Amino acid sequence: MINLIPEKKSGEPLSVLALGAHCDDIEIGCGGTLLSLLEANPNTEVTWVVFASNEKRAIEARKGAELFSQNAKSLTVEIFDFKDGFLPYRGEAVKEKFEELKKQVKPDLVFTHYRKDLHQDHRLVSELTWNTFRNHLIFEYEIPKWDGDVGQPNSFVAIEQDLAKQKIELLQQVYNSQQTKAWFTDDLFWSLMRIRGMECNSPSRLAEAFYARKTLVSLK
Repeated sequence: MINLIPEKKSGEPLSVLALGAHCDDIEIGCGGTLLSLLEANPNTEVTWVVFASNEKRAIEARKGAELFSQNAKSLTVEIFDFKDGFLPYRGEAVKEKFEELKKQVKPDLVFTHYRKDLHQDHRLVSELTWNTFRNHLIFEYEIPKWDGDVGQPNSFVAIEQDLAKQKIELLQQVYNSQQTKAWFTDDLFWSLMRIRGMECNSPSRLAEAFYARKTLVSLK
C-alpha cells in the first residue's frame, strides 16, 4: 500500500486542517474519515475551522469538533460568525481569515469543500483553500443537498461499519438544530457511504469519497 500522507519523523505529529463553510459540513463530508484517521494515527494535531455560524450553532460545532477529534493529540477550533449564504459577498474578509490560517498551521492534509459544489459558500471555501495552501495534499469532500450536485470522485476512504455508525450517531447527537430538516436523516448518510463503498469495492461496503486534484506520491 502506498501512503499518500507524508511519513513523519519519530515523535513528530501529523497536522490535519479541516475546513467547513457551515457548522456540520466537516462532520458530514469527512467525519468517518477523520474518525478512522485519528484511530489509526493518534499522534495527530487537528485544526478545525468553520466560517459561517451563529451563537447557537457555534456551540454545536465546537461539540462536534471535540467528539470527532477525541482521539487527536490536540484540537484547535475556530468558529467565525460570517452570515450563512453570504460568504462570497464577504470575500475579502474571508480571504483575510485564510491568510491568518496560513501563518498558524502547516498542514500535511487539508479537508475542504468540492470545487464544483453548487452552494456558493462551499465553492468560496474550496477556492480560497487552493489559493492559500498550494503545496499540500487537499481532499475535497462532498455534501448531499437539494441541488443534486454529487459527482464522480476519484479518491475513496473505506469506513468500517462501527465508525460509520459512530459518525451518524454523533451527527444526530450534536446537531439538534438540524433535526427539523427533511434531509438530515440516518438513511441519507448511510446511503451515500454505501454508494461510495460500492463504487470503490470497499471491504466494509462503506466509504467516503473525495476529489483530489493533485497528489504527490513518493515511491521511496
